[in-house]
Amino acid sequence: MVLVVISILASLAYIAATEWCAALGIVVLKTLPVALLAVYALRKRRVDLGVSLKLSAAGDALLGLGKTWFLAGLIAFLASHLVYTFTFVRRWRKPRFGAPAVAVILYSATLGIWLIPATGKLAVPVGCYLVAISAMVVSALAARFPTCWVAVGAVLFLLSDSILAIHKFRMPVPYASFLIWTTYYAGQLAITLGAAGGARGSRRRT
Repeated sequence: MVLVVISILASLAYIAATEWCAALGIVVLKTLPVALLAVYALRKRRVDLGVSLKLSAAGDALLGLGKTWFLAGLIAFLASHLVYTFTFVRRWRKPRFGAPAVAVILYSATLGIWLIPATGKLAVPVGCYLVAISAMVVSALAARFPTCWVAVGAVLFLLSDSILAIHKFRMPVPYASFLIWTTYYAGQLAITLGAAGGARGSRRRT
């Protein structure tokens, strides 16, 4: 758990440093927290989880480099969601697609209808990304893990990307950077601890 603690501290350092750190330092601090979670997952012998987190860390680095790298970062995160989905589908046992899954699908469809017309030339990549992250969340909700952390983390990930997309393409969101990062990192941390067995809880999926 030492790596997880260091990852959390690095995440807090990133939040604290965004106002004064040099651009390169910001990119390093933005990449480090999830990269450390990837190392933690690999040390737990969760290669699939580690690959998803590595792709996410790559996406963090690319997005941190500026607008020119936005599409590359989007592709890295899309690949991460595909691997996450594969990971979660492997944990299906007679999957249940209940009200939460339906709610995610309806939410994503509504968001897409409102958002995509404002994305211009990025309409196709953004649309594909929205489908990928929605599939990831639904697969997490249907998967069976010892606790609910993975499902909670997936929903937080979707919330983070929703705030980012709304802020970027539709309208300013107050405290956007803080909200995007905290929900994103909390989501990645919850998924990592839930999938790698590091989080304990009384709720079990049967």
